[in-house]
Amino acid sequence: MNWNKSFGAWAVAAMLVATIAMGTAPARAEKLGYPEKEELTFGFIKLTDMAPIAVAYEKGFFEDEGLYVTIEAQANWKVLLDGVIDGRLDGAHMLAGQPIAATMGFGTRADIITPFSMDLNGNGITVSNEIWEQMKPNIPKREDGLPVHPIKADALKPVVEAYKDDGKPFNMGMVFPVSTHNYELRYWLAAGGIHPGFYAPHKGDISGQINADALLSVTPPPQMPATLESGTIYGYCVGEPWNQQAVFKGIGVPVVTDYEIWKDNPEKVFGITREFAEKYPNTTIRLTRALIRAAMWLDENNNANRPEAVEILSKSHYVGADYEVIANSMTGTFEYEKGDKRSVPDFNVFFRYNATYPYYSDAIWYLTQMRRWGQIPEDKSDDWYKDLAQKVYRPDIYEAAAKSLIAEGLAKADQFPDFDTEDGFREPQTHFIDGIVYNGRTPNAYIDKFPIGLKSGEKL
Repeated sequence: MNWNKSFGAWAVAAMLVATIAMGTAPARAEKLGYPEKEELTFGFIKLTDMAPIAVAYEKGFFEDEGLYVTIEAQANWKVLLDGVIDGRLDGAHMLAGQPIAATMGFGTRADIITPFSMDLNGNGITVSNEIWEQMKPNIPKREDGLPVHPIKADALKPVVEAYKDDGKPFNMGMVFPVSTHNYELRYWLAAGGIHPGFYAPHKGDISGQINADALLSVTPPPQMPATLESGTIYGYCVGEPWNQQAVFKGIGVPVVTDYEIWKDNPEKVFGITREFAEKYPNTTIRLTRALIRAAMWLDENNNANRPEAVEILSKSHYVGADYEVIANSMTGTFEYEKGDKRSVPDFNVFFRYNATYPYYSDAIWYLTQMRRWGQIPEDKSDDWYKDLAQKVYRPDIYEAAAKSLIAEGLAKADQFPDFDTEDGFREPQTHFIDGIVYNGRTPNAYIDKFPIGLKSGEKL
C-alpha cells in the first residue's frame, strides 16, 4: 500500500480527519494518515447482511488499510450494542435504529454514530404453516394457482380477529424494539388494519403491546425458526437466512419481503461510538473505505460475486447456515411457499442505489416510526428530527472515504452521490405497500398520514 510518509501530507490528513471526527467541516482532501488504532474487534449478528464485514476481512480490504481485524458473533442485539458502548467491540453491524435510539436515550443512552449504511432490503415476514392455510382463502391467485404478491396483511386480519374472538393472543416475533424488523412488521400489519400496539416508556410500559391486535415480542434471529416450530409465535419478521430456513425445514411460509413493504429500504448500519471517531479519525475513515470496497465487490458485475459471498457466509464463524439456504435469497431469488421460487434480484443490495451512503432521511424514517408507536411519547418539531439525524448519520466521514478511493482509482465518482450537491435527503419515496409517500423533510406531516398510530398532539 502507498503510505503517506511525508510530514506535510500527514499534517494535511490529520487536519482533515480531525474536522471530520468533530463534524465541523465536510471532507475535501484526498490524502489520509496512518491508522491510529490498527488492531480492531468488530461484532455482528448471524445474518447475511453482515456480509460487508466478512468480505472486507476475507478479501483483504481491512488489511489494505493497515487494519488487523477480529470479527466476533454476538448473542443478541443488546449484547452487541453494550459491547460497542463499553469498548469491548470497536464497532459493529447494527440495526439502523440502534445508534438513533441510543443517541436519543431510548433504552441505553450512548453517543453512537454511523459513517456507513450496510445494505438495502434483506428481511421477510414468515408465518407458520397453520396460519398460512388460514390466510390462503383470502389471497388472490394467479392463473397458475400461485398467490399474487405482494401479500398484504388484509389476508391475515380475519385470522387475527378469529383468534381474538376465541380469547387467544396472536403472538408474533421481531428481533429488537428498535429494529427495522419491528417497524416493518408493524407497518405491514397496520397497513392491513391490524393494530401492532403502542409503547409508553414515560409510563414504564415498554412492552409495545398497548391496544394491540397482534402481540409482538423479541426473539433473536437464529432462534426464530425454532420458536415458530414450537408454537410460541405464529409468525415473525427477520433477516435472512432465517425466513428461507423455515421453508427448508418445512415449518413456515414467508408471505412478504421488506422489498415489497418498502422498496429499497435501508437496513443495517456500521456503528461506532462518537468517542472512537474523535479519538481515531484516520482509523474511522480507513475502516469505512474497506467496507465501501466490500459493498462494491458484493454488487459488481450484476452480483457475479454472490456465490463466493455465500461460500464465505456459510462458514460456521459467520452465518453458519447451509450454502443452499443462504443462496436462496442472496443470489437474486426468494422462495415463498415451498417450490414457489421467484426472481427478486434486489432482495439484497449492498452498494447500488447509493445503498452505503448514510442519508439523514433514512434516520428520520426510523424516528417517525418511533414516534408513531409511542417510543417517542411526545410531539417533536421537524427540526428536532433533522438535528438528531445529523448527530448520528455521518456522510462527511463517508465522503472522505469515498473521495480517497476515487483519487486512488479504486472507485469512480459516478458510483457515488454527487457530493457537491448532496444534502442527505432522498427524494420523496413512493414505493410503500400502503401507497403513502414519505418525505424526510416533513416528518410530522408524514406521521399524520397514517390511519393507525399516534398523530400530532396525541399522547398515551
